[in-house]
Amino acid sequence: MNRSLALKIFEGFSIVRWNDLVRPFDIVEMDKDAEKMFSAYIIGKYEEERGVQVDWDWMIYASLFDLLRKIALCDIKSPVQRLIKTEYPNEFIKLNEWVLDQYKKLMDDRELFKRFTVYIGNMSGTIPFACGQEETARIFRAAHKYSTLRELEMISPVNEAARLDSIRTQINADLQQYLDLRGLQMLITRQKPFEFLMRIEQLRFQTRWNQTPRVPRTSVLGHCFFVAVLTLLLERETGQRMCRGRSYNNFFSALFHDLPESVTRDIISPVKQATLALPNVVKNIEDQIVAQELVPLMDDFYRDEVLYFTSDEFSNRAMIDSHAVHVSWEDLNGRYNEDSFRPVDGRLVRLADHYAALMEAELSIRHGITSRHLVDGRANLLKAYPEGTVINGIDAYALFHENEGLCSKDQGFASHAQNS
Repeated sequence: MNRSLALKIFEGFSIVRWNDLVRPFDIVEMDKDAEKMFSAYIIGKYEEERGVQVDWDWMIYASLFDLLRKIALCDIKSPVQRLIKTEYPNEFIKLNEWVLDQYKKLMDDRELFKRFTVYIGNMSGTIPFACGQEETARIFRAAHKYSTLRELEMISPVNEAARLDSIRTQINADLQQYLDLRGLQMLITRQKPFEFLMRIEQLRFQTRWNQTPRVPRTSVLGHCFFVAVLTLLLERETGQRMCRGRSYNNFFSALFHDLPESVTRDIISPVKQATLALPNVVKNIEDQIVAQELVPLMDDFYRDEVLYFTSDEFSNRAMIDSHAVHVSWEDLNGRYNEDSFRPVDGRLVRLADHYAALMEAELSIRHGITSRHLVDGRANLLKAYPEGTVINGIDAYALFHENEGLCSKDQGFASHAQNS
């Protein structure tokens, strides 16, 4: 992972969606992609319960690649892209080649760029899916359409019906081909998974660094997805060959890491650390509230997994004899690097979480919107990773102190417009 690629991904917080309609709250691309992955997780779990083999590895990478494509094409509305694809197929192929060209210099990881190329080909129809991936792609597309529908439902009360009728008709028509997916049926008919997703959606309205002005403003929901993507990239940076289950656990542990805040709201770090015992007190209270308010909304076949993601989320751990146990980085790479142990690089998730926070503070400062909270937060994050600090194979000092010159040579972010 390099600074330039991280900055490009961060642009997802500046891409405004539904820019030609009344918006009752900030609606940005990063939040949309976050909700899409939570929806994909729910739909995917229902399909697994039905015996369908879901290629989670493909879906995880697809979530990154789809965001990168959206960032590159943010000024072209989806209906326009659809028309280009159907009526001007040769130009559509060239457009996809142009997207890849935008990232060729940003991706030092050639294998990652190759996967990106294959993904673009898969989704445009020029490269066939590998065996078993097409059903996973349907789940991913269904989650994409459903998350768009949720945005439409949220902005509907403040927009005249005439402005939305044609959009609603198109989205509903797009969803028809996915109605065989049980999880999607449950979401559309507002059963228990919908109630769970509604709680997750509350993270979309909670602002990070809420005590200070900041640009771009970032939600807790978008932050969760950004941390998940950073975790994926940092995982690749370690050079370790991780079992598929470990990569899966890392990504979704990062995606779900702030789930308790949907019922507790964000308690900023200085407050959490006001007393020595307070961090543990807050964690215990979070666990109690999650058990009371969130656990009943989860289905049996994924409940324990989500709780595993959110409990002790920043520790390296594995499941040994049905118990979650702290393990070393060396053991994660050795005896526990097998799906059956459900290994998680929790310390890597924490590193990605802190790196995301550093970018949030640093970029606002560079844009000229600053405060004591941002300056102190930035300083404390840098201080947390002194020279020689290595976290799960990552030189944390080099990673964080590369950020000291963040944006000094980079252009600021322009707000872009993106519709559904």
